[in-house]
Amino acid sequence: MLKPVTPPPSSTAATAPSPAEPADLPVHLAEATGSDAALRRFLHGLPGVDQVGAEARAASLGTRSIKTTAKEFALDLAIRMVDLTTLEGQDTPGKVRALCAKAVRPDPADPGCPSVAAVCVYPDMVGTARQALGASGVHVASVATAFPSGRAALDVKLADTRDAVEAGADEIDMVIDRGAFLAGRYQQVYDEIVAVREACGDAHLKVIFETGELQTYDNVRRVSWLAMLAGAHFIKTSTGKVQPAATLPVTLVMLEAVRDFREATGRMVGVKPAGGIRTAKDAIKYLVTVNEVAGPDWLDPDWFRFGASTLLNDLLMQRTKMATGRYSGPDYFTLD
Repeated sequence: MLKPVTPPPSSTAATAPSPAEPADLPVHLAEATGSDAALRRFLHGLPGVDQVGAEARAASLGTRSIKTTAKEFALDLAIRMVDLTTLEGQDTPGKVRALCAKAVRPDPADPGCPSVAAVCVYPDMVGTARQALGASGVHVASVATAFPSGRAALDVKLADTRDAVEAGADEIDMVIDRGAFLAGRYQQVYDEIVAVREACGDAHLKVIFETGELQTYDNVRRVSWLAMLAGAHFIKTSTGKVQPAATLPVTLVMLEAVRDFREATGRMVGVKPAGGIRTAKDAIKYLVTVNEVAGPDWLDPDWFRFGASTLLNDLLMQRTKMATGRYSGPDYFTLD
């Protein structure tokens, strides 16, 4: 069961430890990144994922229910974990400023409602978001590296990243080149993640896999380890532009990977499912899975996030229902 915990005094992504350099990894993992052949041997030597078992366990965890105080805690925790996102061609400065206001005060009628973790925008909107959020403590996240396809020259991806950081991004959500990964060019993907992480400077790096295009759970496990070896602070399921996006079984496989990576290296890496998570009920299923698979240390916005544009409204509706005994109208918490 989810149990209320007191959040750390400065529970922000900026407090997470720096990624380990290859030299800081255990010998067998450092050797895995020494060459393309070694990386391939390591990734293909990982245990295979039992598809039926993973899906059955995810389904079982998804049936768990939590009540009263634990549910109240879970709703507030889920709100604190949201990366409130707008990634549309029609985004305007006004829309981004409105989103930032909602991120800081999700329920203006309730000053006790927590802020979200971050606002996620395109690089050209980072400056607007940075100015709007000010010293609120809500982070600015920016997609980069030729989002959502990841198909661009490395120098273009690095320029994209640096522009976002210079504009004030605290976090960079990069996309891998799925074509390179699926073609077995693991070293290329690894080197790009390392280069982008360097371009991030002090900003934290989330690596997006677009799991809906990766075909197998084995590939999800391999790419998770690849990104973590390259120094990712977070591993993220999806761009939200491809279906299926986040699913509970895929997230379960990624949670197993970060759990096993910490056991092997001592370093924690966060997980961010994104795309298609729209209801409080779904969010709670993910939190139960986090607790049961990775462990309670990941029940913190430093280590688990939801990439979402509509989830927050349902979390707020359910929160109001628990406080007042009645639902607000479905449009009560919109930006309009």
